[in-house]
Amino acid sequence: MSKNIKNKERDAIIQSLKSGVVPRLGLRHIQVGRSQELSSLVKNIENIKDGGNAFRFVIGEYGSGKTFFLQLVKSIALEKGLVTINADLAPNKRLHASDGQARTLFSELINSASTRTKKDGNALDNILERFITSMIEQAKSTEKSVSYTINQSLLRIKDHVGGYDFATVVEKYWIGYETCDDNLKNCAVRWLKAEYTTKGEALRDLGVRTYINDAGFYDYLKLFSVLVKLAGYEGLLVCIDEMVNLYKLTNSTSRKSNYEEILRMLNDSLQGATSNIGFILGGTPEFLTDTHRGLYSYEALKSRLAENTFAKQLGITDYNSTVLRLSNLSKEELYLLLKNLRYVFAYGDEQEYLVPDNALVSFLNHCANKIGDSYFRTPRNTIKEFLNLLSILEQQPELVWSDIIEKIDIRKDIEDSALAENTIKIAESITAEADEAFSTFKI
Repeated sequence: MSKNIKNKERDAIIQSLKSGVVPRLGLRHIQVGRSQELSSLVKNIENIKDGGNAFRFVIGEYGSGKTFFLQLVKSIALEKGLVTINADLAPNKRLHASDGQARTLFSELINSASTRTKKDGNALDNILERFITSMIEQAKSTEKSVSYTINQSLLRIKDHVGGYDFATVVEKYWIGYETCDDNLKNCAVRWLKAEYTTKGEALRDLGVRTYINDAGFYDYLKLFSVLVKLAGYEGLLVCIDEMVNLYKLTNSTSRKSNYEEILRMLNDSLQGATSNIGFILGGTPEFLTDTHRGLYSYEALKSRLAENTFAKQLGITDYNSTVLRLSNLSKEELYLLLKNLRYVFAYGDEQEYLVPDNALVSFLNHCANKIGDSYFRTPRNTIKEFLNLLSILEQQPELVWSDIIEKIDIRKDIEDSALAENTIKIAESITAEADEAFSTFKI
């Protein structure tokens, strides 16, 4: 059997999708549809390369392919020469906080730093080494000392908020590099990854009086974008998914503070105050449009993120607006996706296909009968069960696909937004009961 797809790629795709997560490898083998949405994001990447910026929301239902789409955009950005960082929001990871949640998010973002040659994250050391190499080459061409060249280059960083200590730490990394002091280099990397938690520790190890904390989340991302540009990369792309976790926050003050941080980032982008940096935030429709808890509950964001009225009246999509709503896969596109998965499962060898084309049609019809239009609107479970079918046929070659398709149990994805809504209602009920108890309490 001639294998057109490597074992590593094939196994990564199959195992990831069977588990309901997005594969990190081989996305090109299974991508279908959404060409216009993708073209719009590619334009943003080109704008970042040219010294501009980008700020986009990618909105789609739970299980509709947001994470896959973000991963695909990230892979394109890497090929275009950008550095990418990505993370998912969670209860312990937010854009704004006072108990370390924002610092935790920043740390995860920097740990995920990827480049074209190191796509699996943890590329900070590579970025710093490339920066130093670039400075050494520049020093040779200008006949200046490397220390002087580095110091002059870092003036671009020192001009920003928090830039002086950030630049000092980068210089400490250079000193460690020059003197073969691995401990000093490690301390500098720890600081840049937001792993310091006290001023005393930072002062003792690096001679700086600050450390990356909750309050500096966005400012330090901007500084990091300047660093990657100085290192010779084309820019920085920040991808943050699961923004619905902000919608789930029951504390209105905390939720508002996070929305204010988003507004600050959005304003900087719209006003051209940043360069060589882009943000792509993934969330559900409720996170965006809910007027009680979503972004639309914050009037300044609602006005900036409002839909294009002309496009809405004409029934068309404005792919260049700040908010990019992912369209559902059509039935035809899902059919093509299953064909791609069959191709991947057979290592790219058509002679090894486990099911014929008409089996794909029968499988989709079965899904439609079981869960209605959810099979193509939020196709995660459809994909999982199709791969399970192929897995069984691979292990039990005596079985006939037509005999087992009807026995496959397809279930709808549980809507994350519905779970969030239930959680919110329960929390509100508990709060109301507690308030009632206190209001009637007598000594």
